[in-house]
Amino acid sequence: MRKAELNRNTAETKISLSLDLDGTGRYEIRTGCGFLNHMLELFARHGRFDLTVVCDGDLDVDAHHTAEDIAIVLGLAFDQALSDRRGIRRYGSMLLPMDEALILAAVDISGRAALGYALEIPAQKVGDFDTELVKEFMLGFTRALGCSVHLRQLAGENSHHIIEGAFKALARALHDAVEIDPIYRDEIPSTKGTIL
Repeated sequence: MRKAELNRNTAETKISLSLDLDGTGRYEIRTGCGFLNHMLELFARHGRFDLTVVCDGDLDVDAHHTAEDIAIVLGLAFDQALSDRRGIRRYGSMLLPMDEALILAAVDISGRAALGYALEIPAQKVGDFDTELVKEFMLGFTRALGCSVHLRQLAGENSHHIIEGAFKALARALHDAVEIDPIYRDEIPSTKGTIL
C-alpha cells in the first residue's frame, strides 16, 4: 500500500494531506489560493496520484507559507509512501508542450535533494499567486522528498502556461519515477543497496 497521510501544524499553516501513489488522479484540494488549487489538481490528475490537501494558512500575509509548507508536506508524503524505494524505476522525465510553452522535467529519486530551476516567468503574479513561489514550492518538495528535480523552459511567453506546463511535466515525470518496474520489483535501484 503506497499511501501516506500527514498532518502538519505550525503558527503559519495547518495542513492535512493524503496521497496514494497508485491512484487514478482523484483529488480534493482546498488551499485558499485558487491558482495553487489549480496547479495541485493538475499535478494529481497528470501524475495519477490520488491527493487530498486541506490547508488553513496565513493568506492575510501572502501565499508564501501556504505554498512552501504544502510542498514540504507533499514531499514528506511521497517519502513515506515510497518507503525504502524498493522496485521503483527511480528516474522519470517528460517534455511537455502547453500551448506555446515547452517544459522539460527530469526527476531522480536519489535520496539527495537538488533543484535545477530554469523557468523564466514574465509576470510577477498569476491571479493572486506570486509567481516566484513556484521556485519555493519546488525547493520545498525536493528537499522534503530527497530527490533531484530539473525544470527547463525551452519555450514560452504566457506565465500561466509556463507554470502549468511545469506542474504537469513534474507530475508525469514523477509518475514514471515512482512506478514499480516488474523486472526489478524486489530490488533497490542503486548499486549502494540503499537510497535513503
